[in-house]
Amino acid sequence: MSWKLPLFKIYTDEADLQAVTEVLRRGTYWAEGPEVVEFERGLRDYQEKKYAVAFNSGTSALHAALLAYGIKGGDEVIVPSFTFIATANAPLFVKAKPIFADIEEQTLGLDPEDVEEKITPKTKAIIPVHYAGCPCKIRELREIADDHHLLLIEDAAESFGASIGDKKAGSYGEGGVLSFCQNKVVPTGEGGALVTDSRDIYEKAKLIRSHGRQENSAYFSSIENLDYITLGYNFRMPSMIAALGITQLKKIDMLISMRRQNAEYLTARLEKEVRDVIPPAPPKKYYHVYQMYTVMAEKRDDLMRHLADSGIMTKIYFNPVHLTHFYRDILKYTPYLPITEKVADLALTLPVYPGLTKEEMDLLVNAIKTFYELS
Repeated sequence: MSWKLPLFKIYTDEADLQAVTEVLRRGTYWAEGPEVVEFERGLRDYQEKKYAVAFNSGTSALHAALLAYGIKGGDEVIVPSFTFIATANAPLFVKAKPIFADIEEQTLGLDPEDVEEKITPKTKAIIPVHYAGCPCKIRELREIADDHHLLLIEDAAESFGASIGDKKAGSYGEGGVLSFCQNKVVPTGEGGALVTDSRDIYEKAKLIRSHGRQENSAYFSSIENLDYITLGYNFRMPSMIAALGITQLKKIDMLISMRRQNAEYLTARLEKEVRDVIPPAPPKKYYHVYQMYTVMAEKRDDLMRHLADSGIMTKIYFNPVHLTHFYRDILKYTPYLPITEKVADLALTLPVYPGLTKEEMDLLVNAIKTFYELS
């Protein structure tokens, strides 16, 4: 369907086009090119971590993180159900068991109190999600992880650039996972990364992403017989994607500013004019980057259909993972997650992307107002 107002558009400029074109024109190193190392360096510096490893997706980065940290069969990993399914699937990739904990309504991240209740002798890690661009209650979760000697691996896929005070989301845990999927704050189409301060995890992650190959020299330009020392995967990021990442990362402050300005405008109008819709309201000192603009809306499903009929795309982020066919009917999960299910029945994500104009935002808010006036 061709939308009058899509859910997102990618912001690009001449620097993006030139960066990708240069990789294409050189006719070599479309994989393992110097752009990958440069992008990793930029991510490392931005996150103020010692190491960054780029992957072909955030899902691959999360999978590799669990492998590198030694999560295995018989282990339990606490995750939210209010998330993209990759967060919950990652423990299954390594034969561990995802354990769902409930969320809290302020940040829509894991509820620290419920997390504490879900800890058992089998628990080895917590994977909190920084939802929609807002940090979760990560400081409280860090304390819980420390008290119980658990790994804290942050899923910061939606919140690259978000922070609490001066400390970035994705930098509180032993590892932080980022995503560069096409609707993210820094988009490259697909792509992800793991950031960490551990040299050991960094080295393990590099082996995992490239077939377990010990690379003393560049594979595609060396006659050396490189050895394979562990099981690995093909999780490498192509050079063209890394080139886009470099140029998009240089614009991150501008992209976040545009998102925040749009969110501020939408919130001001909705708070003033539409009582049936509750805009996002991050806690004090929480820096929200609005990768998504998710509201709580009465008559949510009818509103979504009304907006679609008006040519405006919205989306439910997220239907709970534990209610999907795979988890409910195949894996037989029946967790009690009342806040997750309450929020999921109301949550609706509206357009907030960089480049969204005032006229387009007025179109959106006016369409929402019309729905509630008629309903």
